[in-house]
Amino acid sequence: MNTETQQTAVAIVGAGVSGLIAARDLQRQGIEVLVLEAADRVGGRTLAETSALGSRLDLGGQWIGQGHHRFEQLVDQLGATRFQMHTPKAPAIFDGPQTVSPNSLPLLTATGALAAAELLSRLPVRGRWNTATVQSWLRRVPSDRARRLLGALVETTSCAGPEQLSVQAFLELVRYQGGLQTMMKTSGGAQDSLVLEGAGTLAERLAAGLGTRVRTSCRVTAIRQTADGVVLDTSAAAVAAQRAIVSVPPPMTTSITFEPPLPPERITLQRNMFMGTVYKAVAVYETPFWRARGDAECMLLGEPNVAVFDTSPPAGPGHLCMLVGGPQARALDDLDTDGRRAVLLRQLAPHLGDAVERPASWHEKAWHLDVFAGGGYTALPAPGTSEGFYPMASMPTGRIHWAGTETATEHAGYIEGAIEAGNRAAREVAKTITHGSQTKAH
Repeated sequence: MNTETQQTAVAIVGAGVSGLIAARDLQRQGIEVLVLEAADRVGGRTLAETSALGSRLDLGGQWIGQGHHRFEQLVDQLGATRFQMHTPKAPAIFDGPQTVSPNSLPLLTATGALAAAELLSRLPVRGRWNTATVQSWLRRVPSDRARRLLGALVETTSCAGPEQLSVQAFLELVRYQGGLQTMMKTSGGAQDSLVLEGAGTLAERLAAGLGTRVRTSCRVTAIRQTADGVVLDTSAAAVAAQRAIVSVPPPMTTSITFEPPLPPERITLQRNMFMGTVYKAVAVYETPFWRARGDAECMLLGEPNVAVFDTSPPAGPGHLCMLVGGPQARALDDLDTDGRRAVLLRQLAPHLGDAVERPASWHEKAWHLDVFAGGGYTALPAPGTSEGFYPMASMPTGRIHWAGTETATEHAGYIEGAIEAGNRAAREVAKTITHGSQTKAH
């Protein structure tokens, strides 16, 4: 281990999109930065791969939602390409081999329950709603199929099981994100468009622009505030800086020792939140052959529940994106790669054709097994707690500033929120560093 202390103006913990954006903004102002990332790659909760057919795909955050203007601008600035999702007016719902009719009683019941949730989300619900779980609310729905559909929607949108999430937390999430319709929609909603080169590629390009100022496989173990700066102990060498920006989600900062200790409210925030549980897979085919018989976007009610999207690039090849959230995602951990592929694609075969079981390549990521990310899509408040609701407090703690998508005032939990938070943290820090004392970027 190198015992020599490295000097920089600003040390940034985490090379996800938020930390990299903060670093880019500061470097542009001539302020020297050093980004410290525990993993052996950059990107945080974004991750792009190349398929066997040469196409790029995302195993992490990927969607540009309606109104995600910062994300759109970043794609354009970094020379990448945006394209619209291929989507039907409404996704199909399949229960095993059966198609659930839009006019069926279970679906009408589920729609009514969602409308009630939408209405409640606009009211100041507190008290017992914060200790009651979504599961207790679902028990009141008078249809097994409707309950399973609602549970699947909760798992997919929040990455938590209905038993893990309080009613208040779910309703606050719905209100903050502009309603359930916005959260679940593709065209005109939160899953409106995609990046041809992969959203994860943007993080790689941001890091490339920072060059040697990004250090991977460099875990921060402690942050000590002094009278005139901060010292970060890492798995490589100590780093001394004027300011630090921590861009990792609150639950993942519990492994860092802070001296002096963080304020009680910040410690409580870290302890009372948990990372979502999500498994994502992308199957790649020569062409999106399923379009000859219909659209692929659907919700599968089965073992497990699966949200399916057609994320194929405009010129091909065919990409099928599959998401499994909550405890059902953890159940897939017991299978090997071939077993998970068979379980997921077998459910799709009756609806898209047997060819769906023979992809040219298969890509998967269980985010809850990633020791550096901790899970996805975002951090969530535990039932009965008052911390962790959006928008999350991000006031600096002395010389430590807080970034990460969870701290965004808009679109928290999305890449858009990560960009906003990185911009804001950089502005905060830049104001504290005087022109005469700042360390210039190389």
